Amino acid sequence: MAISLKKGQGVSLKKNEYDLATVTIGLGWDINEEKAGFLGGLFGKKTEEYDLDVVAFLCHDDGKIHHLGDKKDGHPTLANGDIIFFNSMNHKTGCIWLTGDNRTGAGDGDDEQIIVKLNDLPDVYRKIVFVVQIYQGEKREQNFGKVGNAYIRAEDGRGKEMVRFDLSGGAAFTNCRSMLFADLIRESDGWKFNAVGSPDQSDTFVTWMKHYI
Repeated sequence: MAISLKKGQGVSLKKNEYDLATVTIGLGWDINEEKAGFLGGLFGKKTEEYDLDVVAFLCHDDGKIHHLGDKKDGHPTLANGDIIFFNSMNHKTGCIWLTGDNRTGAGDGDDEQIIVKLNDLPDVYRKIVFVVQIYQGEKREQNFGKVGNAYIRAEDGRGKEMVRFDLSGGAAFTNCRSMLFADLIRESDGWKFNAVGSPDQSDTFVTWMKHYI
């Protein structure tokens, strides 16, 4: 049975207990449906679609992102750097990649997944940070207060769910449109998974990125 964490808790994922060769980081969520009035119930009301994106930062032992991608006109583009997101889905090492971009969160199971070959990830990378953003959340007046049944989980190479962190929305997240969901810290005999759950009003991962450069 997977270890269920609460905000602020962490657990070590040891190589001698789990297959860390290929680890799946899965995220899922639902959108809370608003109660419809008489006319809404009569004519039906379509559930609002949210486009949540998962982003991963690869950090060195100083906790910082060292490569912000190819440069254009002297400025970093984030492409082919140490940030994995919808416009740069595969890392140059071949050890971490985003499987796709689910724009609605519809359906059962994980809505988005990042695959990480933890055993092969170069030693220079000591920390992986996972951020979730609501794409154009401010423009669409969307927020985590309406997001329910949100979770992040880690599954090992044998398909065994190692750890899970459930975090739903609510009044406390009404003005929040991005979140530092969790991170992985390299240890001598594996990695430590930390449940963070820190929200922010911004709807872009760039706000979080600035804390790591």
